[in-house]
Amino acid sequence: MIDIAFSKLAIIGVAALVFIGPEKLPTVARMAGTLFGRAQRYINDVKSEVSREMELDELRKMHKDVQDAATDVERSIAQNISAADSSLHSAWDESDTDTNPLMEPPTLDQSSDKSKNFRKKKLAATSAVPSWYKRQSGQKSRVISGAARMAKFRPASARKSTPFFH
Repeated sequence: MIDIAFSKLAIIGVAALVFIGPEKLPTVARMAGTLFGRAQRYINDVKSEVSREMELDELRKMHKDVQDAATDVERSIAQNISAADSSLHSAWDESDTDTNPLMEPPTLDQSSDKSKNFRKKKLAATSAVPSWYKRQSGQKSRVISGAARMAKFRPASARKSTPFFH
């Protein structure tokens, strides 16, 4: 970095005042400031562009690593699936289908019993109890509110007829 002390800046300022003149010095200083600001912005833009490119390269490397790992996992899963498939097929081929009771179709008696049980369960689940049977057996046929129950079962001595308007 350039080492400029206060004394050197003072000498440059006096020389500029002598050579440029007091009338043009403020405009030249303003122009020098804007040029210096532009140079700083340009340098900052270049720095940010370089850092962005470096990050992009890192992301590309990371993306490639992730893709490689994904293909490795995919290959291992495919190998495991093929191994399980081959062992399943070999076990299936070795099994004897004549002695397996699960492979035999159900008999006519078994299927008719199953359908009867299904119909009974369906009827029991979907049928409603008739209201006359509910009244006869004492089951609730209608829902009433708590206040209505209190009024219905309140003893006669507790019922006072009070006029509504006095």
